[in-house]
Amino acid sequence: MQMDLPTLWYLTLGTLLVGAAMTLWERRVHGHRSRQLGLWAGSYVVFALGCLVAMNRQAFPAVTGWALSNVLMVIGYLMVWHGAAGLDEPVKATRSALAVAAVALLWTGVGAGDVDLLWNHVAALPIALIAGLTAWTLVRSGTVAGLRSRPVAVAVFALHALFYLFRTFVSPLLAAAYGNEVLAVVAKATMYEAVLFSVAMPMAFLALIREEYQAELLTASRTDFLTGLSNRTGFFAQAARLLKESRADQPVSLLAFDLDHFKAINDRYGHDAGDDVLRLFASVARETAGADGLIVRLGGEEFAVLLPAHGSKEARAVGETVAARFAERAVRRDGLGIPATVSVGVAESEAGRCDLSALLTSADRALYRAKELGRNRIEIASPAEAVAAA
Repeated sequence: MQMDLPTLWYLTLGTLLVGAAMTLWERRVHGHRSRQLGLWAGSYVVFALGCLVAMNRQAFPAVTGWALSNVLMVIGYLMVWHGAAGLDEPVKATRSALAVAAVALLWTGVGAGDVDLLWNHVAALPIALIAGLTAWTLVRSGTVAGLRSRPVAVAVFALHALFYLFRTFVSPLLAAAYGNEVLAVVAKATMYEAVLFSVAMPMAFLALIREEYQAELLTASRTDFLTGLSNRTGFFAQAARLLKESRADQPVSLLAFDLDHFKAINDRYGHDAGDDVLRLFASVARETAGADGLIVRLGGEEFAVLLPAHGSKEARAVGETVAARFAERAVRRDGLGIPATVSVGVAESEAGRCDLSALLTSADRALYRAKELGRNRIEIASPAEAVAAA
């Protein structure tokens, strides 16, 4: 089906306004991205205004219509880039304002002399540069790194930039070789591409925001709210990945911790003080285990630390350090120290034969023995206990 240029203009205009409406609707449920979504929605409206001016540019005096349309388009693309860059941190608008001023001055100085050259070729260059910058910004963004929709968003802007580079540098050569009829073909191709871009751009950005939100929800569902450590669900998910990446010829150890007489702390000092004790232990465990360990709050006053490439002796040393530092750093509340200790169980898995559930069961048995023997101590599971747990 053939479409004339006015129809393509109207179709582009409509898709831009629909994109703006969808983006504003999405903005209502993504408060932390309200600025970015607002910029993108605003840019689509600016693009639509640019389209309206371009469709009626002959009604404006001299080259005003061409110039105003091009300036509006550049403003729209800069708003898009600011939204993309703002996913990591906001950027100042100074350079963007200078870019808009440069485009306006170009039209003021050269527009009357050769409006066709500017409209068909030169005006496409700033659009290509900003679209390419947007693609590069998304490539380098740490916020959207790893999101499945990022390559799609990058491709949308990279291809758009390449098309406008074609308009800037290749189409004038084709027009010189084959006549100005080529420009009519390029103009229609530009509008077909504009329709596709005006659909793909909002969809790509909405996909990024939604996927980022889903990732945040997943992280929250795997994180203990009080301590910031992994919860049981997050622990098993991360541990499976960690063990898969670890060397098969190295042992794996697990430390199970249980805060001693924690109910008595809550009863005597209150639950707020108990929460402080839990946060203190999480902080000590995180500082001590460092990057080597995966730390989890299993529930209540129970914690665990998974130590790949650590034997039981090394794990015991870590456990002793955690226990000693925890006992030394009394939580201060109303000027009083709250004495707190911890019991520890250690279990080691044979190299290449790590069953996480069995390892946790074995460490739990050693932990219960530490509690039965008077608490505030560390016990190591015997090989027989490890076999029985498996």
